[in-house]
Amino acid sequence: MKNLYKHIVFAGILLATLSQTACKNDDFLDKYPPDSFNEKGYFNTDNDLKIFANRFYGSLPVQILIYNDGDSDNMVPRNVNTFLAGNYTVPASGGGWSTGDWNGIYNCNFFLDNYSRSTGLHKEQFAAEVRFFRALYYWDKVKTFGDVPLVLTKVNDASPIIYGPRVPHKQVMEKVLEDLDFAVQHLPAKASAEAGRLHKDAALALKSRIALWEGTFRKYHGLGDETSWLQAAADASQALINSGRYRVYSTGNPTKDYRNLFIQKDLSTNSEAIMARTYIQGIGTHGYTRTAGENSTGCSKDFMENYLFTDGKPISGTSFTYDDSTPAGEAANRDPRYAQTVATPGFVWTENPDPTRQQVVTLPAVGSGQTSSGYWFIKGRSSDPEQWIAQQSDLDLFIFRYAEILLNYAEAKYELGTLSQGDLDISINKLRDRVGMPHLTTTVSADANADNYGYTVTPLLYEIRRERRIELIGEGFRFDDIMRWKAGKLIENPKTIRGMKLTPALKALYPARSGVANLPVDSNNYLIMYPSLPLTGRVWNDKQYLYPLPTDQLQLVGYRQNPGW
Repeated sequence: MKNLYKHIVFAGILLATLSQTACKNDDFLDKYPPDSFNEKGYFNTDNDLKIFANRFYGSLPVQILIYNDGDSDNMVPRNVNTFLAGNYTVPASGGGWSTGDWNGIYNCNFFLDNYSRSTGLHKEQFAAEVRFFRALYYWDKVKTFGDVPLVLTKVNDASPIIYGPRVPHKQVMEKVLEDLDFAVQHLPAKASAEAGRLHKDAALALKSRIALWEGTFRKYHGLGDETSWLQAAADASQALINSGRYRVYSTGNPTKDYRNLFIQKDLSTNSEAIMARTYIQGIGTHGYTRTAGENSTGCSKDFMENYLFTDGKPISGTSFTYDDSTPAGEAANRDPRYAQTVATPGFVWTENPDPTRQQVVTLPAVGSGQTSSGYWFIKGRSSDPEQWIAQQSDLDLFIFRYAEILLNYAEAKYELGTLSQGDLDISINKLRDRVGMPHLTTTVSADANADNYGYTVTPLLYEIRRERRIELIGEGFRFDDIMRWKAGKLIENPKTIRGMKLTPALKALYPARSGVANLPVDSNNYLIMYPSLPLTGRVWNDKQYLYPLPTDQLQLVGYRQNPGW
């Protein structure tokens, strides 16, 4: 049974966030206009500040798994991703730049212009919460558009923000870092923070994430001045590592621990949860557990080929035989995370307490109404039939997971040129220990079949990036990673739009009513995910590293369009 304090969390925070996330374009932030807070005498007490700050909590980056990597080379949704296919067109309006899209920043500024009137003892804490969210909002805008208007004070509404002059990417991100540093300084320690509210460790986790993104973006996109950001990422990560408060979750069962991590009802005491969102029957639940079981999105062939074998080697160097002509053969002797991420023969499908409704998977579910690629994503899919009830799952979801911090640390140290074997042993190798995989060493050999990044990647950096891809699959990092690494070339790999190998012999094992016999395959018998696209793969255009501004903003304000659009 979940702890009683979690009920308090929902009463004070999560009911508000559930209301917010049900609305589009920050409309929730308009329901109670900031001016009305002045009229009611707000910003006088800590409780006033808390109530105002609650509205931002629905923006926390909850890891909902199944949807989060559909815009990358990791997964192949049922329908073509227009942006990755190069078919995205400049919107006439909206496109992430409408007034509603800037309401979060506007409301943060309104709070920060008024909170000092409070006589409360904790006003700096609540200011730190709001600056955490402002950093999150501005980072999202920079990732999307590059140069954006930078407004850090109150305006009458959000319109002056979107009509202001665009400020260079680097200048905006310096302000983001200032907000994050303020949050780290003024948020309470996790042990003394109110359950469900932001704390110092959450701010360090976001700083680790954003600083790594910015440092590597500057490096690979040629902006320069990346070292201080990479050091900030390493330092924030190391602070969490050295705190001793977190460790990689493990019960000593390498074939189950990774999957079980994502199907827990209570993450409040989980050693890997820096911050998580709580769900409770009758108060607040979600439907992502069911979605993970029936969503048609599947993993791509390219992603599946990136799993190492249990000898720590890739397909090109393993001592094991690789045979992807059968599902069992493809899964044999692979990193244990393989069978804990996608369903393999022997996986038990449960959706009903009735034992007769439970099935053992013998063939991949593929085709109409099934997973698109044959690689059925089960990370976050509980075997508890009660979690299958529509919108009634009470499994907790991660917001910040310690594994990401370990990966951030290793990558930042590599990019700084200071990565040692000891650094690998306290980071990536902790993740490998959970699943019983051989340790990564600084002298790792090159993968002869390495994916093409469009530029030279050393064997060690390649393996650091591979580990990140495997460990964090479905958690929403991959698109941002490709963008910051300037690695759009990866999208051109035709295996990113291929599914499982479906030989005539394997097709013959499916019943006629399944329609599998009619699924299109290429000359090597790999499922063709999008017949409308060239078999040779997608074509990446570097303009896609940024989204275009909508036409109305170009006409009304005179902005210059992003390059290539």
